[in-house]
Amino acid sequence: MTTNTETRTARAVLRNYRASAYKVRQLLNLIRGQNIDEARRRLQFSERGASNDLLKLLDSAIANAEHTLQVPAEELEVVEAYADEGPTMKRWRPRARGRATRIRKRSCHATIVVARLSEQDLAQRARAEEGTDRASRRSRVLASRKKPATAKHDHDHDHDHDHDHDHDHDHEHDEVVTDATASDNADVEATTEDTAAASSDDGTEPADGEEDK
Repeated sequence: MTTNTETRTARAVLRNYRASAYKVRQLLNLIRGQNIDEARRRLQFSERGASNDLLKLLDSAIANAEHTLQVPAEELEVVEAYADEGPTMKRWRPRARGRATRIRKRSCHATIVVARLSEQDLAQRARAEEGTDRASRRSRVLASRKKPATAKHDHDHDHDHDHDHDHDHDHEHDEVVTDATASDNADVEATTEDTAAASSDDGTEPADGEEDK
């Protein structure tokens, strides 16, 4: 790890890394020009094999900047990220008919350079965070105001539901009583008719009360 105090930058170098420079450059292109939080997030969620090692290299550059430049990690960004070709080991693989095929085991040197964000970027970030805090506070206040109204509405709805349920229950009870009264009246009429029929068969006239009925 090296530090350039004149330009206020810090760097970390990973030498002789056992991966091709082409594969490492694809990851370095993702974090170049990004702030530290975004660069870490992109490396953490990357599925490529070199992402874990490059994340360690980024942490090393951040630690170098914090120790030497006295700059917190929240104010840093990746200003440079590149990979150079390293030594290539040549091996041979036997093939059919006595032939052989060359195997190239490539390596590279990865470098990450971090520096402090400009004053304009820091001010813009502060304004964005302040706006986010205000928006979140406003949403929490609105949510807290909606809770009592929602609870009252639910209570009134439950009360109306209970009232409707009691009304339906009373209505059903009235219907049952009406049906029972009608059944009793039908039984009385049937009994009266049976009595009248029996009296006519015996040759006797029904009583005044029975005739009135």
